[in-house]
Amino acid sequence: MRKLLAVCALAFTGVAAQATDFPTQPVKLVVPWPAGGSTDVVLRAFATEAAASLGQPIVIENKPGVGGTLGPQIVARTAKPDGYTITQHSVAVIRMPYMQDVQYDAIKDFTPIIGLTGYTFGIVVNKDSPFKTWDDLVAYAKQHPGKVTYGSVGHGTSQHLATEAIAEKAGLQFQHIPYKGSSEVMSALLGGHIDFGVDSSGMAPHVDSGRMRLLITFGKERTKKWNTVPILNEYGYDLVFESPWGLAGPKGMPPEVVQKLHDAFKKALFSDNMKKVLASVDQPIVYLSPEDYGKFIVESNKEEGALMKRLGVAKK
Repeated sequence: MRKLLAVCALAFTGVAAQATDFPTQPVKLVVPWPAGGSTDVVLRAFATEAAASLGQPIVIENKPGVGGTLGPQIVARTAKPDGYTITQHSVAVIRMPYMQDVQYDAIKDFTPIIGLTGYTFGIVVNKDSPFKTWDDLVAYAKQHPGKVTYGSVGHGTSQHLATEAIAEKAGLQFQHIPYKGSSEVMSALLGGHIDFGVDSSGMAPHVDSGRMRLLITFGKERTKKWNTVPILNEYGYDLVFESPWGLAGPKGMPPEVVQKLHDAFKKALFSDNMKKVLASVDQPIVYLSPEDYGKFIVESNKEEGALMKRLGVAKK
């Protein structure tokens, strides 16, 4: 018995020492999106900034697929909870189990590390559109239910669900046309194939160049970049869609390791360089501590489930 206790004590001491010394090797950050996209660019910038604080490189590994959930699923199922493999944890990870069968639990299989940022979503129309304002679009849609078409980056995405929630609040009926990505939505809008598009950073160059007109944004307050454009709450909808996201690791990570990763990425988040990077893709700072990010994930799980069931897009 004494030998057994001694072995257990030695093992515990070894684990504790590893957590205290963390990191002693490169950290892998699994990005669940293709290389070159806006989220990939942001995460690479975060990795560079945070690595300087950690004293070890942060290596990016792209694992796109299954709507941004393949990478997190791999981390949840195969990574050791030692802090050396982490991933983006987004609303997609929370939402996917309501749409199809998955091999992870969005809450139980992950250790929250930090909440970082979100997206600026908005509704845009072609510059030649008769809809000069959101009121114009609403008035026409009420007179022609089911005739107004819009494009999003896919069925069940934040853009799709947000628009359907807005339609529900406003008493409207739109026709949704899903596309594979932001560039396809923008091309369809510029080509006159849809009446409006719902997008995030992909709409920025078109709005800035004057090719498209931004009618409304979905955040808590008006954006700094487009501060003349109203938000949903100004129309009494009481809706906010920013899809905040952050980082997580597999379940069971030592608190000391979580804290070190949190501190490094928090410092990166508020650095001058990251503020510039986030501003360039119109993403706000949405900082959450590990505890608060965990609470956010739990609450979002309830809200997303209720929303998807109410809108009729949840699996049967």
